[in-house]
Amino acid sequence: MFEWFVPGGTSDLTRAQKTAIWAGYLGWTLDAFDFFLLVFSMKAISEAFGTDIKAVSEALFLTLAARPLGALVFGWLADRIGRKPVLMVVVLLFSVMSALSGLAQSLGQLLVIRAVFGFAMGGEWGIGASLVMETIPKRLRGIVSGVLQSGYPSGYLLASLTYALLYDHIGWRGMFFVGLLPALLVFVIRMHVEESPVFEAQKKQVRQPVLPMLAKHWKLALYLIVLMTAFNFLSHGAQDLYPTFLQKQHGFDARTTGTLAVIMNIGSLFGALTFGPLSQRFGRRKAIIGAAALVLPIIPLWTGSQTVVLLALGGFLVQFAIQGAWGVVPAYLNELSPPAVRAMFPGLVYQLGNLLASRCGPIQAQIAESHGDNYGLALAVVVGITAAVLVVWTALGPDPGGEIA
Repeated sequence: MFEWFVPGGTSDLTRAQKTAIWAGYLGWTLDAFDFFLLVFSMKAISEAFGTDIKAVSEALFLTLAARPLGALVFGWLADRIGRKPVLMVVVLLFSVMSALSGLAQSLGQLLVIRAVFGFAMGGEWGIGASLVMETIPKRLRGIVSGVLQSGYPSGYLLASLTYALLYDHIGWRGMFFVGLLPALLVFVIRMHVEESPVFEAQKKQVRQPVLPMLAKHWKLALYLIVLMTAFNFLSHGAQDLYPTFLQKQHGFDARTTGTLAVIMNIGSLFGALTFGPLSQRFGRRKAIIGAAALVLPIIPLWTGSQTVVLLALGGFLVQFAIQGAWGVVPAYLNELSPPAVRAMFPGLVYQLGNLLASRCGPIQAQIAESHGDNYGLALAVVVGITAAVLVVWTALGPDPGGEIA
């Protein structure tokens, strides 16, 4: 797979390097798959528990809000005992929590389970990305960054297919039971993935206390937290209530909703795999700015169209641009991160941004409900504002120049 995106091929990559890429990609894919099972099931869950979508959207909030704590705890562990063992624990935990979601007997129980799921989910991205970026050659970071981030839309794509093909047969509880399957990745990691060579080299060094290290880089951390807040408002603002937009505003059934989500995520895959490599040539910031700016003229087509064909085209294009910007993030954050806390720092600033953006779902639901269930308006407002903010804020930020310690 990866040979398609790598100039000159991957013949010089070792088996361990290729396996690390696969593990990072699949970890993020399966993480997102489990997360988006909830997104597709919100309407059905609200009906099952006799409540409204706004109340169920609190599960999205808790999932996102718990992720910074997971990034901090699991990142700290990964910087001390290794990326590989902690990654296995994280994957197993979020898979089990997904399955338990299908056993919830009340909305309260579901909210608690999803908070624990978010805690586990918070550890996966930073650890997986640091393992890969510390393992591969410099010339491949932009390309592989796009590959890693394409795991997120890949997971959404799998959830879309699961919803379109299985929901009518197994219901929302059965959807969550399918979420146990990612636990199988633990065996792949255990047998085939090697520990990060950077971590192995750092084990012999004297470790500095974490808090002074983070305090030393507070300006960088603050910049990146704001950046990732914008990024997360952009992606969650375009994705989390998208199925609800199709179901409630257009009256589409499960198959049509799932099919449109599949098309949208194909656009996401192409975007991440396009702008990641472009960042290797033109620089990380320019690639992010270009992709984010591309979002703005597409919004009217995406949310204002009335036919299935035009909605599909708008969904494909807007996600091509949004996930194109995201495709640069793994390389950008890891190149800016202090080496001694690389498993923690990128994931922590990412998930703190998630925390600040975690009210996105309820905010959009409130906007929609206050305007006659106009979910298209809610999607357009949030995505338009955050795309513009992302362009400006990225332009003010540092450029790592493709270097990583």
